[in-house]
Amino acid sequence: MTIPRIMIAAPNSGSGKTTITCGLLQALKNAGKNPCSFKCGPDYIDPMYHRQVLGISAGNLDTFFTDKQKTVSIFAEEAEGDIAVIEGVMGLFDGVGGIQEMGSSYDVANALECPIVLVVDARGAGRSVLAQIKGFLDYDKYNLIKAVILNKTSPGFGNILKPLIEEELGITCLGVMPNDSQILVSSRHLGLVLPEEIPGLKEQQNKVAELLAENISMDELLKIAGDANELVEKDSHGEIEYNVNTNPIRLAVARDEAFCFYYRENLRMLQKNGVELVEFSPLNDKSLPENISGLLLGGGYPENYLEQLSANTQMKAAIKEALESGIPTLAECGGFMYLLDEIHDKEGASYKMVGALKGKAYWTGRLVRFGYVTIDDNSGMEIKGHEFHYYDTDNNGEDCVATKPTGSRSWACIHHKNGSYMGFAHLYYPSNPKFVSNFVEAMKNYGRN
Repeated sequence: MTIPRIMIAAPNSGSGKTTITCGLLQALKNAGKNPCSFKCGPDYIDPMYHRQVLGISAGNLDTFFTDKQKTVSIFAEEAEGDIAVIEGVMGLFDGVGGIQEMGSSYDVANALECPIVLVVDARGAGRSVLAQIKGFLDYDKYNLIKAVILNKTSPGFGNILKPLIEEELGITCLGVMPNDSQILVSSRHLGLVLPEEIPGLKEQQNKVAELLAENISMDELLKIAGDANELVEKDSHGEIEYNVNTNPIRLAVARDEAFCFYYRENLRMLQKNGVELVEFSPLNDKSLPENISGLLLGGGYPENYLEQLSANTQMKAAIKEALESGIPTLAECGGFMYLLDEIHDKEGASYKMVGALKGKAYWTGRLVRFGYVTIDDNSGMEIKGHEFHYYDTDNNGEDCVATKPTGSRSWACIHHKNGSYMGFAHLYYPSNPKFVSNFVEAMKNYGRN
């Protein structure tokens, strides 16, 4: 199985991976190529950029969530088009806890035998850039780093550094991404804001694409991607067994500006287990879809739409009635907060929510229980996920136990009943296919009853 592929990685966060990845994807499209993309790590928003702004197929890869063989299988199943562009996360070697290789961009690249292009912020530096690159090359035990792009420097100075890099380090310098004050992507909660919130974003991406096409060698980049080793898929999603169902059961999926964080891999697993996904909007709709056997309320930014969510009393009543009837429900982070009695905004004002779960959510001003977790539901079923939220509640649930992968920290979490899991953790279903089969069975039981 030969899939041209490249990873865009960097020495640290803030080096320009996202800007260059988006610009590169647009430049490839402009050149008549058909790229797809992946994001390393538990990131929802970068894939949303790729899908919504660039119109490109995008998914996630994470070697904490899935072992290397299953990661290869997910990539092989989802990669499409002429070339796969994989965006790294944090620094190249920063994995679980910031100190393990597992879960790092490098670990994903190793699993996929994927060539790496290292984006180096060369602003305010000269020959010192060579020392930084050499350090990364010396640490690259699998010889995956094949090229560099110098970010935030002038094309003229890049042309001076290029022969030094190539002659002294034996690595390709593809060129530079010039510093341009017009290119700015703002941030929220240490993550990028949603695509629709940035005026002129499409124009910005086209500007980046033009700069990259003018200042880096696309031909060399494509050759590096095309020279990637043939992938050997040793495991076809491991123990995943899909149930073909000609009469699928219907799952109502909240999808609008407030609830938009979903892993593509999760939704595909549900579909392949005989589930029909039916989208609805808690912001705009007045009733749930008909003939449903389950609810899925993902994360997002409900805190930005509290007045509108609170005012939609018909939808709140419909969801509360459905939960009181025992409908199996998966609610994560913002979706979980929406099911509580109320959410308080940053100023302390209270807004009534669904009221299917007792309690209130409130702004803390800091990240709460941030990072990877393994969830144990006290019946022997474990699934991996992560938490990333600035809100907390006075009723997080006590039916499961979340454990950090480093250290010994653990805590009670999640409301688990009638096959439902409602709590802060974002779950990655391919980390335990039994989780999906159990939930689907709960939906079938609900439908029969």
